[in-house]
Amino acid sequence: MATDPTQRAYRAPCPGCGAPVEFKSAQSTHAVCGYCQSTVVRSGDVLTRLGKMAELFDDHSPLQLMASGRAKLDGKEQPFTLIGRLQYKTEAGVWTEWVAFLQDGTMASLGEDNGAYVFTRQINPGRELPEASRFRLGATTAINGKSYSVAFSGRAQLLSAQGELPKLPPLGQPFDMVELRSADGEVLSIDYGHTPPNVERGTSVLLEDLQLQGLKDASAKEEKGRQFNCPHCGAPVQVQLSTTKSLTCGSCASLINLDSGVGGELRAAVQDEPVQPIIPLGTKGQLQGVHWQVVGFQHRMGVEPGDDEHFGWSEYLLYNQKRGFAFLVDSEEGWSMVRPTTGAPQLASTGRSATYMGTKYDLKYTYEAETTYVLGEFYWQVSRGQKTSNRDFASSKGLLSLEQSANEITWSSGDKLSSDTVAKAFKLDDKKDVLQRDDTGPFVAKSGMGCGTIILIAVVIIILLILMSRCSSCDPRVENCSSSGYRSSGGSYGGYSSGGGHK
Repeated sequence: MATDPTQRAYRAPCPGCGAPVEFKSAQSTHAVCGYCQSTVVRSGDVLTRLGKMAELFDDHSPLQLMASGRAKLDGKEQPFTLIGRLQYKTEAGVWTEWVAFLQDGTMASLGEDNGAYVFTRQINPGRELPEASRFRLGATTAINGKSYSVAFSGRAQLLSAQGELPKLPPLGQPFDMVELRSADGEVLSIDYGHTPPNVERGTSVLLEDLQLQGLKDASAKEEKGRQFNCPHCGAPVQVQLSTTKSLTCGSCASLINLDSGVGGELRAAVQDEPVQPIIPLGTKGQLQGVHWQVVGFQHRMGVEPGDDEHFGWSEYLLYNQKRGFAFLVDSEEGWSMVRPTTGAPQLASTGRSATYMGTKYDLKYTYEAETTYVLGEFYWQVSRGQKTSNRDFASSKGLLSLEQSANEITWSSGDKLSSDTVAKAFKLDDKKDVLQRDDTGPFVAKSGMGCGTIILIAVVIIILLILMSRCSSCDPRVENCSSSGYRSSGGSYGGYSSGGGHK
């Protein structure tokens, strides 16, 4: 555990039940008694009971109180211990903030949202911040001279808390939350539940990089599942992931909304025209060195502005307990693997390119997307007919996608995958032909190119020139000059996640 000789722990009996309540940090003002769940506030050496805290939502996190690790802050590794936990909720979902007590006596936050983690510390914004409503989605603003774009602006509320806390907004009372992201991967959150607003800044981290000890045992992390009857057909439906907000019935394929919980009123929407995933739900595989399981599938359609030709693609939602969620995207252009970014790429003033982590990506497609069919479980509230405005970018280093809904902008980045890689990863050698796509890549002239190949290339070029000449001389009054070529999916770059909440 991270300790410092200058810090003096304070312990006093809980005003509610008499059990000991300990404060390890002098900055902590609140705590939740681990025995009776009373919320107590510290004033000097006196503890006062404010009321009883709501029970924690079981998110099956591998983290727990008193887990310890090491974080790299300001270029130096510093030990820390998790001493508190806050659970918040927005329309997009639920996320957790763990209170980290650092060895130097200061506090930090480890944000956990659907398997993604961000380590942040409080900062002084250097100026008086405007009201939350002044931050327009997608707009650019500067904090301490650094440029950020507005990725989220909405309302949040505290669901529950545990342990020792430096802050405690009123339980269940909505407050404004704004999230900013930079082109170099930083995230900055502005919490208007405090006066003045609390501002924290940080970057994404992987659990293995934090060298954590004291995590939950593997047996404690196993999903036990929840079960209920489908409100449409009555068949039993099993929920495997605790973060699930929507899922489909395995019998009638109705889409069921779990926003009110399994015990709440269940709403279902019947889906017709079923689309069968090539990779079955539940399939496990290894991609990019990580073990994944397919937990969700959605089919989407897109159309470019001013065009009436639609194109379609499929997205598989992958899950790993320590890495969270990722998207395996299947389009006519090939397979790709993408994840939501922590930072926000910088769009050029023309909108024709975007820069992220020092790499420039050029715009390839602009289109409107709509979800047309879903299967499995999703960590956001998914529904048929959900629409977003999309832009796809590409560079020699990878793919970049922007999706914008009414109150959130989501960026995703990733790489293309070969069909063989997908088949091998999920042990689907018997489906190699079905999985095969146009795994196109840049043309590279190999040494020792034969004369036959050169002649073939020359013939193809001549044919293309003839076709182009014909198109330019085509008279629409006497013949059909429209193109009949199929437009492959511009949606091959980004998985739609409806945001996913804070951080």
